[in-house]
Amino acid sequence: MSHQSNLIASDIEQYLEAHKNKDLLRFITCGSVDDGKSTLIGRLLYDSKMIYEDQLQSIEKASKKVGTQGDQIDLALLVDGLQSEREQGITIDVAYRFFSTEKRKFIIADTPGHTQYTRNMATGASTADLAIILIDARYGVQEQTKRHSFIVNLLGIKNILIAVNKMDLVEFSEARYNEIKSDYIEFAKDLGIIDPIFVPLSALNGDNVVNHSEHTPWYTGGSLMNILETIDITPKEIEQAFRFPVQYVNRPNLNFRGFAGTIASGHIQVGDEITVLPSQKTTRVASIVEPSVEKDSTIQSAFATMAVTLTTEDEIDISRGDLLVKTNEQAPAMTDSIQATLVWMHESPAQLGKEYVIKHTSHKVKGHIESIKHIIDVNTLEKKPGETLQLNDIAVCNLTLNRAIPVDAYDINKITGSFIIIDRYTHATVGAGMITQANQSNQNGTTSVKRDYSEAEKSLNALVLKHYPEWGAKSIDEVLGG
Repeated sequence: MSHQSNLIASDIEQYLEAHKNKDLLRFITCGSVDDGKSTLIGRLLYDSKMIYEDQLQSIEKASKKVGTQGDQIDLALLVDGLQSEREQGITIDVAYRFFSTEKRKFIIADTPGHTQYTRNMATGASTADLAIILIDARYGVQEQTKRHSFIVNLLGIKNILIAVNKMDLVEFSEARYNEIKSDYIEFAKDLGIIDPIFVPLSALNGDNVVNHSEHTPWYTGGSLMNILETIDITPKEIEQAFRFPVQYVNRPNLNFRGFAGTIASGHIQVGDEITVLPSQKTTRVASIVEPSVEKDSTIQSAFATMAVTLTTEDEIDISRGDLLVKTNEQAPAMTDSIQATLVWMHESPAQLGKEYVIKHTSHKVKGHIESIKHIIDVNTLEKKPGETLQLNDIAVCNLTLNRAIPVDAYDINKITGSFIIIDRYTHATVGAGMITQANQSNQNGTTSVKRDYSEAEKSLNALVLKHYPEWGAKSIDEVLGG
């Protein structure tokens, strides 16, 4: 839902134009069970007047049946929409909500707190710009707080906001707030989390959620909403090297052939020389087409997160799954062996050597987990040996692919540095990976391919000699070359 605005009644076109040009902030809420994640989102929307009347009536009706706040409205039901969630009073799946204010648009992902739903939390965090980690003021930093902080940091979210919730149950104690703040900073420094933001609040009563609370005169920072509206979310991808995974070859007629996709990082302009990976062919950008509701228009330049269609000066083979990069910039590594941090997301354990489908950017390759370097205990950060991965395990592994692909490290580029693992037979997504480094090419795999080709070549040569004796003992390469 959008915010209340007089422009809606007076000049709807001006309102829509202003609304379209606002920044979009994607954020998640996470933390331990019963820390108040869903209640916080409900309060955020309620106090900001972002709930439709029919939604409010529905929540009021549901609160009388399955609510946990007595005669008061249970705002957590706004995002806990599954029947099992409402019956148990917990979050199971990721719930998304959209709203906007005068300053910014938002997409919230409410993620579950239970350990067995860690994979759901990782899914919600994968596209977020900011993470709100809730801590119950009564219990302080818990194991799930550490687990979610580790995953948030692993997925590269730099803006981390620690919401110390239920301050009303500790009488808004400044000493208790400072104790929790100190404990979290001590833990977070080992993860490399820099300058987390802390806010004391009560989601149930609305203290410091949208407006500053009179119960915390010792807190001089902004309310949660104020921080969300003003925090810097300038995309860092624009400053990185140009990466453009081709998603679709656009050929509406004989006179146009373009390559559509979303710019993962960097910027491009007409005339720039680009290289196609993996073919290594080079050409120049002839035009950049930006899709429009009325009519597609050409532009001179484009940058990260824009969906565009590029045309080239030369007719070269470019297909879905190819990666376009600038010729004069640092190229990604071409390799068939990678080291990555895996989050295992399926009840069936990972099997070393089993062939999976690896989906990387817009293409798929076959590959397998070669070895497990270590499994990470996210509560203690201890590295443990292991032979397999169970549901929700996080481990550093080596993977071997059946062909070389262009990759970057995840901390350099989230798009070209990440992938998902798919079971070949069930088509279920069983894992997600963040590339830490490109290994040297797998020599065993290369040797195997050469040996197979050599055997095939011998068979072909025998057939050629039998049916075409006039060619003598020429090899297949010599015949084809002639």
